Amino acid sequence: MIPRYSRPDMVAIWSPESKFRIWFEIEAHACDALAELGVIPKEAARTIWDKGGSATFDIDRIDEIERETRHDVIAFLTHLAEIVGPDARFVHQGMTSSDVLDTCFNVQLVKATDILLADMDELLAAIKRRAMEHKETVCIGRSHGIHAEPVTFGLKMAEAYAEFGRCKTRLLAAREEIATCAISGAVGTFANIDPRVEEHVARAMGLKAEPVSTQVIPRDRHAMYFATLGVIASSIERVATEIRHLQRTEVLEAEEFFSKGQKGSSAMPHKRNPVLTENLTGLARLVRGFSIPAMENVALWHERDISHSSVERMIGPDATVTLDFALARLTGVIDKLLVYPERMVGNMDRLGGLVHSQRILLALTQAGSSREDAYRLVQRNAMKVWESYQVAGSASVDFMSELLNDEEVRKYLSEEDIRDRFDLGYHTKHVDVIFERVFGES
Repeated sequence: MIPRYSRPDMVAIWSPESKFRIWFEIEAHACDALAELGVIPKEAARTIWDKGGSATFDIDRIDEIERETRHDVIAFLTHLAEIVGPDARFVHQGMTSSDVLDTCFNVQLVKATDILLADMDELLAAIKRRAMEHKETVCIGRSHGIHAEPVTFGLKMAEAYAEFGRCKTRLLAAREEIATCAISGAVGTFANIDPRVEEHVARAMGLKAEPVSTQVIPRDRHAMYFATLGVIASSIERVATEIRHLQRTEVLEAEEFFSKGQKGSSAMPHKRNPVLTENLTGLARLVRGFSIPAMENVALWHERDISHSSVERMIGPDATVTLDFALARLTGVIDKLLVYPERMVGNMDRLGGLVHSQRILLALTQAGSSREDAYRLVQRNAMKVWESYQVAGSASVDFMSELLNDEEVRKYLSEEDIRDRFDLGYHTKHVDVIFERVFGES
C-alpha cells in the first residue's frame, strides 16, 4: 500500500490498531462463552471486557515484546495481560494462534468487501446515468479494431453496467464464502475448547462457524475471494482500455476530463493523455496478480503450516486497498467522461457508407443472388471505397454510388432498394429491448 493509490477508510481496516482491536474482541467474546459454560469465572470475563475494551493498545510495546518472543499473538497477549491484570490468565483458553489470526483476517476481508460493494454501487450509478444520456448516440462498432457496423455509445455503457452487475453478484458470493470463523484449537479438533465457543464468537463477529477446520480455515475460500477481486479488476481494465482507444488522436470519440491547469506532458504542451485509464490498467494487473499466490496458499502441509501467512499479510491489504482506489477512480472517469457525438458520426462517415455492406449483402441474397455471388459483388464495390480511404484517410469514393452504378447489382436491386439499406436507424431499432434487459426499463 502506498498513499498515492489508497483511500483512508479501506486503509484503516488494515491498520495495526484495527487488527489488535479485532484480536481483542475475538478473545473477549471467547471468554464470554467460556464463562457461560463455567470454564472461567464470569467476573473474569467482565474484567477482561472492562479493562481491555477501553484500552488503547500500545503498538510500540507489542512490537517490543515481539522482538523478544518472535511471536505476534503471544506479544499481543502479553501486552493485554499488562492491561487486564491477573484475570488475563483466562484469555486464550484452549485456543491457538490461528483461531485469532484467521478469524481476524476474515473479519477484515468482510469489512473491506462492504466498502468494495459500496464502491460498486457508485460505479453502477455513474455508468447507468451515462448509458441513459447516450442511449441513442450513434457511433461505429469495431471488431479487430476495424469499423464494423453502427452501435450506440449508450450500448457500450449498458454492456459495462451489465458486466459490473455480474461483478457485484460475484463479490456478494465471495463475501458470503469468506465470512467464517474458526475457534477450534490445535489441529481443529476442539479437544481443549467447546465448539459452542466458536459458535458464540462467530455470531458476535458477524460470521459463520467454519464447518470443519484443521488448525486453519481452509484456504480455498480465500483463493476464490482473491480470484473474484481479480475478475473485477479485469472488468475495470476492459472499460479503461475502451476509453484509452476512444481517446486516441485518430479516433477521439471520447476522452478523460482535462481540468484547468492540468498538464499532459513535461515536454509537449499540446498533450492530453489518458493517464487515469492507463493507471487503472496498471492497477488491474496488480490486483489480478494477487490471485495467483492466494491459489497457491490452498495447499498447506497437513493440518497447518504458515507458508500462507506472509502472503496474506501483503495481499489482503494490497488487493482490497488497490481495488477500492481503482473502483473509485473509474467512477470518476465515467462520471466526467467527455463524449463527442459529432466526432463519432464523422468517423463513421469516413468510410463512405461501407458500414452498411451487410445490409446490401442480405438484400442481394433475398432478391435471388447466391450468397457467394452477393459477397463478390458487395466486396468488389467496397474495396474501391476502402482503397480510396487508404490513400486519403477519408473515402473519396461513395459506396452507394458504386452500387448504383454496378450493372450486376442493379439486376437484383433498384435504386430505392439500395438507398433504403443506408438507414442508420435500422441498426439501433432494438436498443430499447437491450436496455430493458439490462436496466429493467424501456
